[in-house]
Amino acid sequence: MMTGQKTRLMSEINVTPFVDVMLVLLVIFMVTAPMMTSGVKVEVPQTTHEQMDIDSKGLVISDYQLDASEIAERLPKILEARKAEEVYLKADKSLPYGFVMSVMASIREAGVEKIGMVTEPAAVSDRKKR
Repeated sequence: MMTGQKTRLMSEINVTPFVDVMLVLLVIFMVTAPMMTSGVKVEVPQTTHEQMDIDSKGLVISDYQLDASEIAERLPKILEARKAEEVYLKADKSLPYGFVMSVMASIREAGVEKIGMVTEPAAVSDRKKR
């Protein structure tokens, strides 16, 4: 039987379990985020020229996985979204010259006037041999 005492409901929300769950999710995302980056490994040719400054707003083509036939169609939209005017082509050194030239032609077809080729500086020992 009730003896006349009124029990009062607790109206406060206990946020400790919520914070615990959020911290666990944060740790999970911090651990898995680096694993989610995917890309194509590109081995660019090495040259003996000095390193040039690249426009940080420029678009590097190897960052996007497009078929060569899609470049002329989709590239203007990508450039507009990134507000980029320059395109840098990062092509693997094992690709045939004709394929690289057809990709460059597709980039020109998309309306890009400034196209650069990405290379790596040769090692110091390689520079002395030449």
